[in-house]
Parts: sequence; C-alpha cells; structure tokens
Amino acid sequence: MAQQTQGTIGQQIQLPFMESVRISFQSLMIRFGRSVITTAGITLGIAFLVSVLADNEITLAMQESGAQEEIASFDEEEPQGISTKDIWLIIMSLIVCVVGIANSMLMAVTERFQEIGTMKCLGALDRYVVRLFLLESGFQGLAGALIGSLIGCIASMLLGLKDYGLDLFFYFPLLPVLRIILFGCVLGMILAILGAALPAWRAAKLPPAEAMRTEV
Repeated sequence: MAQQTQGTIGQQIQLPFMESVRISFQSLMIRFGRSVITTAGITLGIAFLVSVLADNEITLAMQESGAQEEIASFDEEEPQGISTKDIWLIIMSLIVCVVGIANSMLMAVTERFQEIGTMKCLGALDRYVVRLFLLESGFQGLAGALIGSLIGCIASMLLGLKDYGLDLFFYFPLLPVLRIILFGCVLGMILAILGAALPAWRAAKLPPAEAMRTEV
C-alpha cells in the first residue's frame, strides 16, 4: 500500500512534456522583449557562420563550373576554403552568443526566484525546473538560428550575384547550402541549451524557502 501511494504521488508531480513546452513558450511571450534581445545575439552569430560557409560553397561550385574563370579572369588567384581569420571570427561570435545567453538566463533566474520557489513548494522536481529553462533557451536558440541562417544565406546569394551574375542561379549548390542552413539551426539550438545549462542548474538547486523569502 505504501509503495502504491508513493507511486501515485510520483505520478502527480510529473508534468507532461507538452505541458512543459506550453509553459516555457508562455514564459517567453511574457518576457518577449528580453527574448528578442537574446535571440538577436544568436541570429547575428549564426548569420555570419552561414554566410561564410555558404559563400565558400558557392565559390567552389562556380570554380567547378568554370564560370568564375570567365567572369573574373582578371582577378588574382585566391586560395580556396575558409580563411583562418574567418574561422576565428566565427568562433568568437559563437562564444559571445553563448555568454549572452548565459547572462540572460541568469538574470531570468534572479527575477523568478519566487516563481521557482512556488513551483518547488508545490512539488516540482529539480529536473522539471531544469527542463523549463532549457526549453525556453532552446526555443530562443532555434528561432534565432533559423532567422540567422536565412539572413546568412540571402547575404551570400547577394554577394554571389554581384560576383557571378545570373550564372549563380544555374550553378547554385542548393543541397550543400540547405545542409549548412540545417547545421546552423541545430548549432544555434545546441549553443543556446549549453548557455542555459548553468542557470538552469542554479534554478533547480534553489532552496524553496529561501526563494519564497526573496523580494524582487
């Protein structure tokens, strides 16, 4: 009987995953302004990454087609691939994204001490609190990365159109660019979740009584 009662209580404090998704999305809408700022940082970093990678794919495709030699035969031969400078710029921009996300989520934890304390007093488990914060950050990362990927792709296409003219549309590497966009979306979401890991852990370990006494 005791084991059955414990199992029933355990089921009562478990929140369905889709309900967690709804609560996380609702929380983002309440703090829409801050969510936009955080998303903008991810957007810029992923846009730069996708732009560099897509531009490199376009350059390789045009070189293989022979169109580059006809259009820019007067230019000096440039090395293929991504330069070391661009690689370092990409790394630094992504690090800035992670730091910005971590800072934003830490501020969110500080502002929501009483909300977290209330949830824990009502029986919310630590993993449930962690799940909420990781879902919020994951939503921001996915939205920012998707927008950034599209911006980066459009920017690389405009640069390619300027360099190669209408030949770009005949030799455009569609599948490689689509893979780059997908990679950018996944990477942005992963970076957002990594940036929110420490704030989420801090929120989960917050003592309920201390949180309830905090005045924000």
